[in-house]
Amino acid sequence: MGNKFEGSKSGAGMRVAIVSTRWNESIVDRLVAGAMDAAQSQGIDESRIDLAVAPGAFEVPITARKLASTGRYDAIVALGCVIRGETPHFEYIAAEAARGIAGVARDTGVPTAFGVLTVNTVEQANARAGKDDRNKGAEAMLAAIETANLLRAIEET
Repeated sequence: MGNKFEGSKSGAGMRVAIVSTRWNESIVDRLVAGAMDAAQSQGIDESRIDLAVAPGAFEVPITARKLASTGRYDAIVALGCVIRGETPHFEYIAAEAARGIAGVARDTGVPTAFGVLTVNTVEQANARAGKDDRNKGAEAMLAAIETANLLRAIEET
């Protein structure tokens, strides 16, 4: 076997951006808090974390793309919450948010973590936005940090 590449979990020296939504704010605010706590626990100073608030999940990809295009960020974390309703609206928004966020990472090379909850009920959203280790905002931040370090490790070889 040749090289094995792995990303460190340390965020020391990194600059990251969080894109969150105003829609379902009470849930998303807890995802943002989880992401902020995770970043700081990995050594990222709060002053090196920027937050952009998009109206909803559909607007997250274009906001993330604009942030990525600045070249200022090592990673971006996309956070939101789409709850299934009585119409097909959920499917369209959830699919486009996922597709758009993946496109940002693929097209820009900036690690962009998907932390948009796509759930059936408010109860499911609350369970994924808690203060425990199941907070999906924290998980997305940790994945973004590790991916940024992984890409850096590949470049340095």
